[in-house]
Amino acid sequence: MKGVIKINGEHCKGCRYCTEACPAGVIALSADFNRSGYFPAIGKHPEKCTGCAICAHMCPELAIEVYRHNNHGEKPRAAQRKGRK
Repeated sequence: MKGVIKINGEHCKGCRYCTEACPAGVIALSADFNRSGYFPAIGKHPEKCTGCAICAHMCPELAIEVYRHNNHGEKPRAAQRKGRK
């Protein structure tokens, strides 16, 4: 299964929870500030994403969405975050 992450850089506060939690090393912090003055997370190695969604579960700002693709040509589906809305 392949994953795709979408990070809302304007909501991200650069806490690094996602960068530390990602087992594939997909996420890094940007060298550029966002409008709030934080260095937001970015997908540095998006091709390595497995769609595990650990990063999204760790994000206190809900700034990360993860989508999963399978190898059978299905449309991507969102990985769910249980217990949080």
